Amino acid sequence: MYKHYANSVGNNYKHLQITTKYRKAIIDGKLRDFCRIAIEESCKRHKIEIVILQVLDEHVHIIVDCPRTICDAKLVQLIKGFSSYLLFRIYPSIKSEYWGGAFWSSGYFLCSVGADFDDVFDYVKNQELHHN
Repeated sequence: MYKHYANSVGNNYKHLQITTKYRKAIIDGKLRDFCRIAIEESCKRHKIEIVILQVLDEHVHIIVDCPRTICDAKLVQLIKGFSSYLLFRIYPSIKSEYWGGAFWSSGYFLCSVGADFDDVFDYVKNQELHHN
């Protein structure tokens, strides 16, 4: 269960929630698939392992195992920045909704997940039930 690094052993699980700018419920259909792909590519590019990813109409919940060399603010910047960049290129029609180049709002929720991993995992997994 723990990852072995050159000089240490452990995990760095984080629960991240990001919201669309203006909290617009715009993520549906094809855009939902593209959003998932953009976030997955962003994480893969920076060796961030996605444990679970739930894409909803106006926000996204992710549990990741983040490399220890990436601080929290950098983690959020990498995921939001690159996924936003990809979404505007893959799905150019959203530019009419989000002028200015930002798909995600400036805020976010981020916390470490430790002993309560199973509870947080279930919470993220059941987000669609929670919001319907």
